[in-house]
Amino acid sequence: MASYYRRKKPDMVFLNSKPINSGNAQAYLHGVRKYSIGLAERLDSDYIPPPNDGKRSSVSTIASNNPDFTPSVFYRNIAPVNWFLRIIGVLPMVRRGPSRAKFALNSAAFIYSVVFFMLLAFYVGYVANNRIHAVRSLSGPFEEAVIAYLFLVNILPIIVIPILWWEARKIARLFNDWDDFEVLYYQISGHSLPLNLRQKAVYIAIVLPILSILSVVITHITMSDLNLNQVVPYCILDNLTAMLGAWWFLICEAISTTAYLLAERFQKALKHIGPAAMVADYRVLWLRLSKLTRDTGNALCYTFVFMSLYLFFIITLSIYGLMSQLSEGFGIKDIGLTITALWNIGLLFYICDEAHYASVNVRTNFQKKLLMVELNWMNSDAQTEINMFLRATEMNPSNINCGGFFDVNRTLFKGLLTTMVTYLVVLLQFQISIPTDKGDGDGNSNMTVVDLLMDSLSNDMTLLGASSTVATPSTTTTAIPTTVNRSGRGRKG
Repeated sequence: MASYYRRKKPDMVFLNSKPINSGNAQAYLHGVRKYSIGLAERLDSDYIPPPNDGKRSSVSTIASNNPDFTPSVFYRNIAPVNWFLRIIGVLPMVRRGPSRAKFALNSAAFIYSVVFFMLLAFYVGYVANNRIHAVRSLSGPFEEAVIAYLFLVNILPIIVIPILWWEARKIARLFNDWDDFEVLYYQISGHSLPLNLRQKAVYIAIVLPILSILSVVITHITMSDLNLNQVVPYCILDNLTAMLGAWWFLICEAISTTAYLLAERFQKALKHIGPAAMVADYRVLWLRLSKLTRDTGNALCYTFVFMSLYLFFIITLSIYGLMSQLSEGFGIKDIGLTITALWNIGLLFYICDEAHYASVNVRTNFQKKLLMVELNWMNSDAQTEINMFLRATEMNPSNINCGGFFDVNRTLFKGLLTTMVTYLVVLLQFQISIPTDKGDGDGNSNMTVVDLLMDSLSNDMTLLGASSTVATPSTTTTAIPTTVNRSGRGRKG
C-alpha cells in the first residue's frame, strides 16, 4: 500500500474533533471506532493494530493500511473527466497518492498547461482578429450582426484557464480533504465509500466531447462559412466549458450520493446500537461532509462566477438573434442559434440543479432522518447527542456558495432567466421602434442602428447651432441658412 503520511493541517473548530472512547482507547488510537458497525467483525477476526512508529498521523494515516480499505474513491470516480481537462491544459496539479495532491509552479503539469495556453492564445488571437474585421465590415442591422458577435464572444472561455491556475491550490486542498473524509467514513461505518460514479464519468468523458464538436461544426455550417482552421479553437473552448460543467456535475453528484449513504447508514445504525459516542461520531462525519460542500463552492469560486456570466450573455445574445429573425421565417441560420441557446441553457441548468440537489441532500434530507429518530428507548446522553446533531445541521450552512457572490442553486437559474427575459423585452422593444424612427423615405430601408444614432447626433448639433445663431447679435438683415449634409438615407422634408 502507498504511504499516507503528510504534513498535519491546522485544526478547525468542530471539524477535527473526535469523540474519545475511553473504554477502548488503545484500539481508538489505531483507527478502530468502539461503536462502528464493522468493529465486531474486525475484533473477532484477530485484529492486530499496526505498530506505532512514532510518526505524527493525520486523519488519513489512521488504519488506512487495512487491506479492506479502498483509498481515493472520490478521485478515481471523477478521474476520466479530470484527465480530459488536464489534456486541454486545465487543472495542472500533481498527485502522488492519497492526500498528496498539490499545485507547484515548477511541475511538468503546470509547464505543459502554460505551453498549451500560449499556443491556444495565439490561435484564438488569430481567429479573433478575423472576427473583429468581420464585425467592422458589417453594414446591416444589429439583429443580422448577432451571428458575428456570437462567434466573437465564444472565444471568451480561454480566460478560464488562468483563473483555474489561481484556484488550483484550493482544488488540490479539496481533493486532500476528500481523502481524509473517506478514511473517517471507513473508520465509522466499517466499509469504504461506495460512490459508483466511475462508469458515468467514463460515458461523460466520451459522449460529451463528441456532442460538443458536433454542435460547433453544425453551428459553423449553418451560421457561417465552414473553415476548419477556425473551427478547431472553437471546439477546444466549447469542450472546455462543457467538461467544466460535467466536472462540477460529478463533484455535486458525489456529495449527494455521500450524503444519502451517510443518512441511510446512520438510520440503520440507530436501529441496532444507540450509545451517545456513536451519534457523536456521525455528527463529526456530517460536519466534515458539510465543510466539503462549502469548500466546493469556495475552491471553484471565480471559475463558476465567470462561467455563469458567460453562459448568461451567450444565451441572451443567441435568443435575441433567434427571436429577431423569426419575423422573416425560420431559416437555416436559426438552426445554429437554436443549438447554441439550448446547449448553453442545458449546461447552466445542470450546474445549478446539481448544486441545489447536493445542498438539499446534505442538510434537508439529513435533518428529516434525524427528526424521524425515536428517542424513547435511548438514554439521556444519546438524546442529548441527537439534539446537538440537529443543532449542528441548523447552524452549519451546507449551501454551495461561490465565495460569497451567490448560492449556486435553482434560485440562481430562475433569477438569471428572469433577468434574461427583461433584457430580451427591452432589446425587442428597441428593435420594434426602429422602423418608426426611420421615417417613410425610400432610402431608409438599409439604415442601421449606428446610422440612427449618428442621425440623432446630427439633429442635436443642428439645434445647438441654430440656438447659438439666434443668441449672437447680427449686423445684417439677411439670415444665412444652416446647411447640414446628410447621406441619401436621411429623412425627407
